[in-house]
Amino acid sequence: MTKMLALLAPNFIDSLLLKWFSQETINYVIWPFIQIGAVVTGVAIWALYATYAERKISAFMQARLGPMRVGPWGLLQPIADAIKLLTKEDVLPDKADNYIFKFAPYISVVAAFVVFAVIPFAPSWGVITDINIGLLFVLSVSSVGVLALILAGWSSNSKYSLMGGLRSSAQMVSYEVAMGLSLIGALMFARTLSLSGIVNAQALDGPLTYIFYQPLGFITFLISGIAENNRAPFDLPEAESELVAGFHTEYSGMRWSLFFMAEYAAMVVVSAIATAVYLGGWYLPGVYRFTEAYHQAAILNGNPDGSQLYHGLYVIIGVLVFMLKMAVLLYVYFWLRWTFPRYRYDQLMDLGWKWLIPASLTNIVWTALAIFTVQALNGWRGMKTIESISQGLNLTPSGKAIMVGFGVVGLLVTAGVLSTINWRSRDFNLKGQRRDIRVIKNVPQGKPAVAPPASATPAGQET
Repeated sequence: MTKMLALLAPNFIDSLLLKWFSQETINYVIWPFIQIGAVVTGVAIWALYATYAERKISAFMQARLGPMRVGPWGLLQPIADAIKLLTKEDVLPDKADNYIFKFAPYISVVAAFVVFAVIPFAPSWGVITDINIGLLFVLSVSSVGVLALILAGWSSNSKYSLMGGLRSSAQMVSYEVAMGLSLIGALMFARTLSLSGIVNAQALDGPLTYIFYQPLGFITFLISGIAENNRAPFDLPEAESELVAGFHTEYSGMRWSLFFMAEYAAMVVVSAIATAVYLGGWYLPGVYRFTEAYHQAAILNGNPDGSQLYHGLYVIIGVLVFMLKMAVLLYVYFWLRWTFPRYRYDQLMDLGWKWLIPASLTNIVWTALAIFTVQALNGWRGMKTIESISQGLNLTPSGKAIMVGFGVVGLLVTAGVLSTINWRSRDFNLKGQRRDIRVIKNVPQGKPAVAPPASATPAGQET
């Protein structure tokens, strides 16, 4: 086991690559390609088997078996589906825009996969690149995916596809606002846009992560992210009961599957951002003590092999911790799909503009008030609430208790604000709407546009 972990360490791989390449080529060309290949392969395999997982989870919830025919327990069913899609005819509508129709699925996939360049799956070589505006990069690049859906719907020359594309544009633009605003509260604590920096800030302030300080921000971000991915109960751009299949009605074969690959990749992106910003990313209390601490001790003792081993172990455990946290959020996607019915389109827009955006703005104001209070109490009558602010807002136990209290009270305050704003809204009171429905009898009929001739026999009378 020890030898295997040593083989996985980057220093050991560097020693092999140095026989053929220079150190600069390894650092800036070879290693990025290795990391990109690993991430793209992992996400593609996830997109392949996410369909299997979703079908199995839905079957479990509905007391069924799910896929069982192809392979043991149906494990080869995704491969059979992939072969089927690759061999199906690629149909092109007669009056579709040929170039845009074929190019739109690739925009969707590229926009979803490029984001993984800044996702910190682990420290050190567990992230492809760490830029100081990583979170802004994720929000900006992932928003390009909406263009693919609009172009696909418009270029198909189908009214159903066009309606699905218009719905997706309105839905994504609406929920992007709430999703971006919901992250500001966490950024006030981390004081950086770097995703690795946000995780490090939570690790230094551990064991509590930002979900304890920002429960409202986490809930708002998760709901907005699910809607941004067009997942049920917010899958109005597809809405097979209304628009056949929505924006991808005219697509078939592999091009059709690219949209779903982008959708499942976007699910990983939202879950990864939520994990990094609110759940501490790769950080897990106790892991650093048993791995990275030994890495530093080995360096001080002049033992590079032990240092390499423990650091590689820390990175590998970090990846596993990150993926486990992500898996919980991905399960929530499947859980919600088979729990809630699909929203009406007006309810979808109302939820974004009347509820989530006011909740995000309220969270920003309340977080600013909480941070101001903690800073004001630091040093008051000997109270110490802040450890340091050099790498994020690191709080003492008393400061953490105050901030957790503000987070809980913030949920109640936001509920009061939203109920005040929407007290006249009845869009979500379906029970009340059904109760108010009355069957009207003897509805008065209007006069005919053309008067019948005088000799005409009145209806219902015998001649």
